Amino acid sequence: MMTGKQALLEMLKAEGVDHIFGNPGTSEGPIIDLLGDYPEFRYILTLQESVAVGMGEAYARSTGRASFVSLHVDSGLANGVALMLDALNTGTPMVVTSANYDARKVNETMTDLAQLVRPVTKWSVELTLPDQIPSTMRRAFNEANTHPKGPVYVGFSSNALEGMAEMNIVPSRPAYDATHPNPEGIAQAASLLLNSSRPMMLVGDRLSEDDALDEAVELAELMGLPVYQAGGAEVAFPTTHPQYQGGLSLRVAGQRAALQQVDLVLAVGADPFAELFYWGDVILPPEAKLVHIDPSPSRIGRSEPTDVGIVGHCGLALDDLTEALKERLSAADQPEIDQRRDRTVTEARHNRQAFDESQAEKWDHAPMTPARMMSEVAAAIPHNAIVVDDSISNRGVMRHYFKGKRRGDLRAVRGQSIGGGIGATMGTQCANPDRPVFGIIGDGSAMMTVQGLWTAANDNIPCIFVICNNGSYRVLKVNFSIYQKEVLELPETSGGRLMYSDFGTPFNMAAIANSMGVHGERITDPADIKPAVDRAVASGKPALLDIVIDGSL
Repeated sequence: MMTGKQALLEMLKAEGVDHIFGNPGTSEGPIIDLLGDYPEFRYILTLQESVAVGMGEAYARSTGRASFVSLHVDSGLANGVALMLDALNTGTPMVVTSANYDARKVNETMTDLAQLVRPVTKWSVELTLPDQIPSTMRRAFNEANTHPKGPVYVGFSSNALEGMAEMNIVPSRPAYDATHPNPEGIAQAASLLLNSSRPMMLVGDRLSEDDALDEAVELAELMGLPVYQAGGAEVAFPTTHPQYQGGLSLRVAGQRAALQQVDLVLAVGADPFAELFYWGDVILPPEAKLVHIDPSPSRIGRSEPTDVGIVGHCGLALDDLTEALKERLSAADQPEIDQRRDRTVTEARHNRQAFDESQAEKWDHAPMTPARMMSEVAAAIPHNAIVVDDSISNRGVMRHYFKGKRRGDLRAVRGQSIGGGIGATMGTQCANPDRPVFGIIGDGSAMMTVQGLWTAANDNIPCIFVICNNGSYRVLKVNFSIYQKEVLELPETSGGRLMYSDFGTPFNMAAIANSMGVHGERITDPADIKPAVDRAVASGKPALLDIVIDGSL
């Protein structure tokens, strides 16, 4: 016999939960009151719910298992919806809870919490009886951790938490859902690759989540494939590999043109050609084929007609495809493969050199360019650092200087909501206490959840926030310019003069950080970046580097 609130905490303990990311309210008082009896939980107090959800999202991606987030009734839960939607769209396993009023108040002010968040969760439910809690929490973790992964919501009425019942504390068990691919699909994919003269490989986050980087490299090298990354929230292919071409974006005219030259795209764990703007119902030319390998059935064929769709674990599928190709390759195929590989390596090297040359003229510009900032920070951070990318409009520049050889070296805030960077940086640090963590965060995004700096100080989370302070919502200007130039095909764009996108009163992020107990430094000279990074790392405490950069387009 035990109360519902005790059963909840016993289930969390049985599930192996060690961190609770939360912002409590009065209705969560019964849970908070009992936490003193459970020292095994580290409760991270946040001052705004988006910070808690951002921490939970990054913690889950770092550990590979569902995190636990505790929010407050309906108002607090609503504050977390934006980043819960991102977690749903990108498949991050989380269990989110909040408490409600007594179920007998249904005729007064009681909100249907499960209905409130149903559109942004994989499964949502609200409990009114204490003995519902163990089995529901078991299912919640099972739902969150199995493909397609995503956030789950469980609500508790106060009488469910305070009531007594006989409880069976049985945790969820691992679900072995690494699906083996269908051999016929593998055979068809191998035939298309062997008969292709201009193939390319597109990798995405779900390949990274299946720990299939080595398998992707082996196949790319075997066939001499140029490799692009879709999205880029996780490292899905070593960015230092000579065949790596960087991120693929339809908003880049040259890349749209390049897609018209391919005759086959092998997409693995990626959403092919997903984009903010509409570029047409079908992106590839009529003669091109699309082979899509993905562990999530609903992703295949979602955004582009698919010729061969293979549902399966990315690593297992790539292994099978590589073996099928090896069995059928002959010496006569090697010259074409070698030529394709040489062309790919040369093109990647040329693109990197062209970017460096384009930045040389403004290298000593004041305020410093984003490229100069990224170059200096990348050179200054420790070799074992994890970098969280919330650089928003400067992501392309950021990825030119920061390298990722394996999953976890780079971790971007993913999804369409901004404001995740501060929480994601702290969540990543909590999951990786033995590695330094740097968050590269846009100033506009940082201000969405600036309360998170207090949490870093309060819980001594020793991550380092690096703010790209360009004094604007620069991403709005960039997107509007692309929309006018590439979508509307206007001869001139006005994105650089877009109203309400500049911060007329500049943010002094260093001063804000210092007011919340986090050491902050404002930097305008590139030469000051490395000393500031060294001081922050040596302190072993949270720090913020407020770097003033040029925000012009």
